[in-house]
Amino acid sequence: HLVESGGGLVHVGGSLRLSCAASGLSFEHHYTGWFRHAPGKEREGVSRIDSSYGRTYYAVSAKGRFNILRDNAKNTVYLQMNGLKPGDTAMYYCAAYVNYDPRYWGVGTQVTVSS
Repeated sequence: HLVESGGGLVHVGGSLRLSCAASGLSFEHHYTGWFRHAPGKEREGVSRIDSSYGRTYYAVSAKGRFNILRDNAKNTVYLQMNGLKPGDTAMYYCAAYVNYDPRYWGVGTQVTVSS
């Protein structure tokens, strides 16, 4: 069970920190990713953090602006988003992977960037 929070309305250039809290699974044992889905567009993988060594990956659109973090004590994964643009407007989801596939999904949190 994954629950996202932290979305909202922000102006261009602003920042948001999304949180994904888990129950029933440990993020230490799962790759965890952030995805987003905007109306009329395909779902896009934004960032991912690996379970064992905490290696991180970012989509080109996110690199340099977003940062994924994991707090093992809180069993929570964060997505710090800076320099937000209107193109970042979407519903953001976190997902826990099983066998390299996103298997467990949250219900999402809406991010809206106004110009």
